[in-house]
Amino acid sequence: MGVVDLLLVGLVLLLGLGGVLVPGVPGSWLVWAAVLWWALKDPQPVAWGVLVGATVALFLSQVVRWSLPPRRLSESGATRRMGVYAGLGAFAGFFVIPVIGAIPGFMGGIYLYERLRLGRHREARTALRTVMRSGGSSVLTELFTCLLIMGAWLGAVLWA
Repeated sequence: MGVVDLLLVGLVLLLGLGGVLVPGVPGSWLVWAAVLWWALKDPQPVAWGVLVGATVALFLSQVVRWSLPPRRLSESGATRRMGVYAGLGAFAGFFVIPVIGAIPGFMGGIYLYERLRLGRHREARTALRTVMRSGGSSVLTELFTCLLIMGAWLGAVLWA
């Protein structure tokens, strides 16, 4: 698979990650489709392994999301800008503290947004708790799974 194809797969993966944060956009399906496209264009055993792992991870992610309360983020005051802060925090945290750093990064991004908006620690912490209870945990589950898949893809590409 050429460099251009790998860049296009990476771009679709990034679009999928962004799509997780935007309501109505099938972000996790874009991530899966990008890995499928890569596995079909470069039929190596590692590519098929990443595809199988991505399929299992997304299935388990959906099972976990179904067991969580339904998304009601708009009622909690969540905005698109908050989603950007949360997504960038999760993305940075994923690489700063490999893999599990996405969780504190996501919550840290929401906290930072609320702290800047509200100005006080107590109100920001309360708003973070409200957002996480109103569906933030569901978004975090899906985003974390997509970050894991993207990390596996990136590792497989760099390793090969």
